[in-house]
Amino acid sequence: MPEDAAPFFVGPHRFDADADPTRPVLDRRYALVPEPGERILGHQGLRVAGHLLGPTEDVRCWALPAPATITVTDRRLAYVCSGSELSVVPGRDSRTGARHRRPVRLSRLVSGQIRWQWPSRLELVDHGDGTAELRVVCDALRTIRQPALALTGPVGPVAGLARQVRRAVAGYRLANPDLVDLSPPERDVLATRVAASPGPMLGTVTLPGSLPVEFLSRDDYYRPPVAEASPWALSDVPARDQPGSAC
Repeated sequence: MPEDAAPFFVGPHRFDADADPTRPVLDRRYALVPEPGERILGHQGLRVAGHLLGPTEDVRCWALPAPATITVTDRRLAYVCSGSELSVVPGRDSRTGARHRRPVRLSRLVSGQIRWQWPSRLELVDHGDGTAELRVVCDALRTIRQPALALTGPVGPVAGLARQVRRAVAGYRLANPDLVDLSPPERDVLATRVAASPGPMLGTVTLPGSLPVEFLSRDDYYRPPVAEASPWALSDVPARDQPGSAC
């Protein structure tokens, strides 16, 4: 198991490479190593959590124990977090559904990424206490439930990140017509997303042309209930041989 296996619950379909690692490549200081030709647009330090959204429910499936380093590029958003312990966060129906990454010892370093072909919409909410939350939501195959990455922190940096992600996703899809099949109306919408004003964008912003992710197995669609939340190393759900991904 790689030390920076991502604590997510879906495995993406990769449409941009034949041999895809499920995690970002990091240097010795745990900073993202850009791919050839990739441009880094900015960095943030924010809280990160994974959600599974349904028509009537919002289940937070995991949360990192400390603020993660968020790196935004012209191709993806990547996060890296170091911590001595990762905790499972129970949902409303008392289902954790999380999987531990190692059978005995928890990894002290986790990372993940969302490439710009996946997000279907952005949701920005101001909590009213000086903090805001940005959710990067993806569509999934064979289910109406949607995996989402939630990024939380001070209003200013989170709002700035939302604008940055919106423009990066739209620009990426317009620049890669061979990867994302866009209709003329969708291209027009993305063009407005790139050129949108830098002001606040509270609420939901759609991102046409998204490609879906797929759950790893049937168990991800129908996760069995567990008695209560527990640290990942003691999770009641069996470990998987393959690492997850950050959607």
